[in-house]
Amino acid sequence: MAKIDLSLVGESAVVTGAGRGIGRQIAATLAEAGVDVAINDVDAEALAEAEQALEEADGDLITYGADASDPQETEAFVSAAAEAFDGIDFCVNNVGIAGPTKPCEDITHEEFMSTLSVNLGGLFNTTSAAIPHLQHGGGRVVNIASMSGKRPLEDRTPYTTSKMGVIGFTRTLAVELADEDINVNAVCPGSVEGPRLDAVIEGQAASQDRPVAEVEAEFRSASPMDEFVTAQDVADTVLVLCSERTRRVTGQDLNVSAGITMY
Repeated sequence: MAKIDLSLVGESAVVTGAGRGIGRQIAATLAEAGVDVAINDVDAEALAEAEQALEEADGDLITYGADASDPQETEAFVSAAAEAFDGIDFCVNNVGIAGPTKPCEDITHEEFMSTLSVNLGGLFNTTSAAIPHLQHGGGRVVNIASMSGKRPLEDRTPYTTSKMGVIGFTRTLAVELADEDINVNAVCPGSVEGPRLDAVIEGQAASQDRPVAEVEAEFRSASPMDEFVTAQDVADTVLVLCSERTRRVTGQDLNVSAGITMY
């Protein structure tokens, strides 16, 4: 059987929040496929580390210090990428924060709104800026949502609310851009191993006065495979969604969850 070719040489992408974690892995995976990639992050140190990690990539790389929740900074980032690459083929909205881990009544208005400002506002700012530059007849928007956008997650009201919004945004925009032949999909990771998940588990253990090991085991056991997802799992899914192999896939929210399903 012939191997499936996922080469995307000559294409271009913007990836938000790509200084570390899932975003950096998405950028690296696209770059390995030959994509010219522009990345942003509000963390200058992380952005510098990402630039060094991606410097040997096949495609061109642009790094841009920008806060995705700021529409002016986001517009400048997207415009710089579109000018450098003569348009944009893929817009990958990865930027997001975990938000507070505590009961709803203990969450402040500022904590709630700041989570939405990044997780939903950043997605809106980047996508609306990118649409005029997207290649019509093949452009792709891929939004990183979460399984938490489909099922309850105790003590995570701001985060789950924002991720449910990502799925709603995805489905609506897929209809809106269908006439332009631009696909819009979301990827819904389960628990992705790494520092952010560690912090969430520790926060939930503290808020519920439970041992960290017990909460971690509970998170892991939600998967029939008894495993956490990796950043590479998510990046590989984004790569496929940007390829011609998914030309007729749009308006979907794909689970990458090691088997976690809805309650």
